[in-house]
Amino acid sequence: MKMKKINMTSIVLFIYLIVMSVIGWPGNKPDPDWVQYCLIIGLTSGVILLLRLVQIKRFKSREKLRNKRDSRQE
Repeated sequence: MKMKKINMTSIVLFIYLIVMSVIGWPGNKPDPDWVQYCLIIGLTSGVILLLRLVQIKRFKSREKLRNKRDSRQE
């Protein structure tokens, strides 16, 4: 159930990034700064992936603690 929530969060954030990238498209400007545009998209994607990794690590550590606690109670 938690992995499903993590996947959904990542998908929603990437969709949001795509929408914001389309809204901020610099193509109509006389001298667009493509490097900055692509850098921001790349850094944001990296942050989303980092958040995903942190969420997965946290989920796995909680599962380990829950399993240890359950094994002690039995």
